[in-house]
Amino acid sequence: MACDDQNRRMVVMGAGVSGLAAARFLLARGAQVTVVDRRPLDQLPEAARSLCAQGAVIECGDGSDATLLAADEIVLSPGVPPTLPGLERARQAGVSIIGEIELAFRHLRGRIVAITGSNGKSTTTTLVGQLLAEGGLPTQVGGNIGVAAVSLVETSREDGWTVLECSSFQLETVVTFRPQVGVLLNITPDHLDRHGTFERYVAAKLNLFRCFDRETLAVLNADDPTTPRAQALLAARGAPVTLFSAQRELAEGLFLRGNQVICRTREAERILLDRADIPLPGQHNLENALASLAVALAAGVAPEDARTTICRFRGLEHRMEFVAEINGVRYFNDSKATNIAAAQVAIASFPAGLHVILGGLDKGSDFAPLVEVLAPRAASVALIGKAAEKLEATLAGRLPQPVTRHPSLADAVAALAARARPGDTVLLAPACASFDMFDNFEHRGQVFKNIVKGEIANARSKPS
Repeated sequence: MACDDQNRRMVVMGAGVSGLAAARFLLARGAQVTVVDRRPLDQLPEAARSLCAQGAVIECGDGSDATLLAADEIVLSPGVPPTLPGLERARQAGVSIIGEIELAFRHLRGRIVAITGSNGKSTTTTLVGQLLAEGGLPTQVGGNIGVAAVSLVETSREDGWTVLECSSFQLETVVTFRPQVGVLLNITPDHLDRHGTFERYVAAKLNLFRCFDRETLAVLNADDPTTPRAQALLAARGAPVTLFSAQRELAEGLFLRGNQVICRTREAERILLDRADIPLPGQHNLENALASLAVALAAGVAPEDARTTICRFRGLEHRMEFVAEINGVRYFNDSKATNIAAAQVAIASFPAGLHVILGGLDKGSDFAPLVEVLAPRAASVALIGKAAEKLEATLAGRLPQPVTRHPSLADAVAALAARARPGDTVLLAPACASFDMFDNFEHRGQVFKNIVKGEIANARSKPS
């Protein structure tokens, strides 16, 4: 759905990856662009300051009323809350407020797959991209996974597919966004510091389907408690749904029966592959694979090609990533487990003899649900970051295993390495954000890997 931005007064809120991409995109189309960011000018990245040479105006702060009220449209970066007072005044004055995903949608050619969920988005987005590409379809991948959607406009094509990972922050600000396929993996409490309540978080996720109709397809997890609400919304719009389940047999959809992955329609059923063909550990990765297969089959990928892609898919960095085995102890990096549910599924993927690192920046979470999954598996727990005190208060009196606090990730890894015995596993699954100690979850995961491959490996290899 093309849109003419020539000479429009556009305000871009936030000078992060998506904000800068949106600003460059709009400048190239002749818009008058003002970029607003809370940081002082000298703290902005060079890429932001260089926009001035291209004709943009940089305004530091939350955006003055003079700027916001004069805009033809405001484009929000995902990190900018849509509830800022200035934005509310602009909204009441009739100024259109959208996000970068909505902006990209107006210009993208071809068909779109949009994937959201509390956990598994990046793995599923990457796998869907590979399934479509290796199935012979022109495919590009972006969104919340690290490549701004607007950056994909020029390379999109009428006969191609764009696969987008969409966060709840991005879905808050969609208006006409209508992908041909929408995938909702799961919804568990997350980002409550931003959304305020679980109900608002669910509403943001379900925004994915706000413009769905008979010509679209929704792929839903039959085992997620919020799926009936999504189904009701889609039924009211006459939108078809494909269900998947890792826990039970379905009348129609994709599911696991014994060790076989089955696709069943009204007409027939087909064995797609064996559970052993999916190389990633854990039920959550089985769910990711089922959802991805549903998209691939709907797009016309041959089942045989899909099986080949699944068999050689090795997952993403910082997501249940095997790091090393040192003196019989295996180390896994799941730094992307930034919420309770993600940490739970990571921990549940391993047997007893597990040593877990938890902690970081609390997102308003209740850590009590971790007790049930830790109790039968964890041999010890190491806590780091600002959430360590809260985690200790929650876990220490309810777990028989040692629960200790540490001033750094390096200290935590060293402590667990000393406790672990051959056959044990050390897992980084923080259940928290990373910004109290690291730049992002990738930085945290890389530091963990460096510690394991460097200090721990060297220490274990030294003669006693």
